[in-house]
Amino acid sequence: MPSTIIHKIHELYKKQLISDLDYRFTVFIQQLAGEQASEALALASLLVSNLSAQGHICVDLAHYAKQKFPTDADAEKALTCPDLKTWLNALQNCPVVGKVGDYQPLILDGQRLYLYRYWQYEQQLLAAILDRLQLTPNYTLNPESLERLFPQTAANDLQKHAAQVALQHNFCIISGGAGTGKTTTVAKILALLLEQNPDLRIALAAPTGKAATRLKETLSRANLDCSDAIKAVMPQQTYTLHRLLGAIPDTPNFRHNADNPLLYDVVVIDEASMVDLALMAKLLNALLPQTRLILLGDKDQLASVEIGSVLGDICAGANATPQTPQAELLQKSIVLLQTSHRFTADSGIGAVAEAVKQGNADLALQHLHSAQVGLSWQNLPDNSLLLLNSLKASLLAGFHNYLRAKTPEQALQALDEFRVLSALRRGRYGVENLNRLIEQLFNEQGLINLSFRWYHHRPILITCNDYNLNLFNGDVGVILWEQNEIKAFFRDENNSIRSFYPNRLPEHETVYAMTIHKSQGSEFEKVLLLLPDQDSPLLTRELIYTGITRAKQTVEVHGKEAIFRNAVQQRIQRNSGLKAALWGNYDE
Repeated sequence: MPSTIIHKIHELYKKQLISDLDYRFTVFIQQLAGEQASEALALASLLVSNLSAQGHICVDLAHYAKQKFPTDADAEKALTCPDLKTWLNALQNCPVVGKVGDYQPLILDGQRLYLYRYWQYEQQLLAAILDRLQLTPNYTLNPESLERLFPQTAANDLQKHAAQVALQHNFCIISGGAGTGKTTTVAKILALLLEQNPDLRIALAAPTGKAATRLKETLSRANLDCSDAIKAVMPQQTYTLHRLLGAIPDTPNFRHNADNPLLYDVVVIDEASMVDLALMAKLLNALLPQTRLILLGDKDQLASVEIGSVLGDICAGANATPQTPQAELLQKSIVLLQTSHRFTADSGIGAVAEAVKQGNADLALQHLHSAQVGLSWQNLPDNSLLLLNSLKASLLAGFHNYLRAKTPEQALQALDEFRVLSALRRGRYGVENLNRLIEQLFNEQGLINLSFRWYHHRPILITCNDYNLNLFNGDVGVILWEQNEIKAFFRDENNSIRSFYPNRLPEHETVYAMTIHKSQGSEFEKVLLLLPDQDSPLLTRELIYTGITRAKQTVEVHGKEAIFRNAVQQRIQRNSGLKAALWGNYDE
């Protein structure tokens, strides 16, 4: 094993420029390669590990060839990657790097290097999408039914088009921002399908319990111009994706797969932007070939917390000129809704969100500084020790109803009225510190009692999956004392309230404040969005857009204008081969 490169990588680890996993994985691959270990292999395996932790499916070697890594390391400590030709030649002749079709720890596909499992997931997902695009479902489009459920108005032209696409294709994506009517549209699509076959087996699911609950609530409010008989057979239950697929405790596997498929005619997945590569691949693998799959989501939102940017990759060429027959088929299966029914033309939140989505930071700031209803901008204090003082009034007002709620139902409902969102987890402006500060404030005000770990009115966020309790990462609940007992209360995907003794709960944390990533799939009446006082790679256009659009009525942004501008200009770019495989080369 080349000791020099390993020594240099260990120095990066000691300076915390790479993780323990990065270092140990690199050493493992070098040991596995034996006499074929090389500096080129060490750099490649280090990048694969490091970038996968950031959500990348693969490493585009051409992007890193002849570049320094890590970019934030001192010049003398940074490693220099080989030129592309040298790098590819070294990897192609290495026993632990396989080519397409091989079974090796690393797979080299063209100039992209993958961990085997991510290459396999990407290939499975790609094949499933392409197969599905070739299938034409058995459905006769009824113009009368379409006109009845989508009466002719300019506002629902695209919604009607989305219905036509979903009815005529076995694979359909309906994407759009907050309030564009994705869920209402799918409710009408289901009514159209049920009018032709009332016995259809339909499954509704979302990545989190909160998103599944919202899906059910929105569908139940849909105003459908159809018979009572059709309304009676509309699906009434929603699932988390893990529950739908049948998660097997303590394993990454599910009961439903290609050998034991889900027996549904139609599957609808909401908040699809949150679904990572592995979960999306397993979902499509578990569907019958003839099952109609409809994905709903906002392609401009943050990518999934885990590996990949699947919805973004699938929708990447939706507005481009298709270069291949398969790209043309895919484009015909995607509808991008434009008109927001939540944010009207004079809506402040809608205006800011659109400006951010377009990358226009100046216009977004202009709106935030205006007197528009529902918007406000607050400059961060120069001294970060004064942060709590600048937030105090908003925190006391925002959580007023929650801290005075008497019942689990009231508390869970009031908790959705207001939330503090932050871009970061750690640091002075991260959610860990913010939750401590907020607890101290409320304790001083006599609103909570920090003498108890599980104090009355403590809001909590589940941070790991517990398949036995059916509690999942991202689920939000409240701790309440009830009849001299302390219990944790959560809503399930069907809006029922479940209770647990706190000592039975999986890992959890306090959640007055949460990261914007964790807020995906949620909506709040009011949002306080806190940005840090320094730039971070985490601050992107998608992050700001997602945070702002979590609010339904008002959004209050605390930050520095320079940081906000830089964030709006920075976009998420996750390496994958999915986009190129689906769309070929195209002009964005």
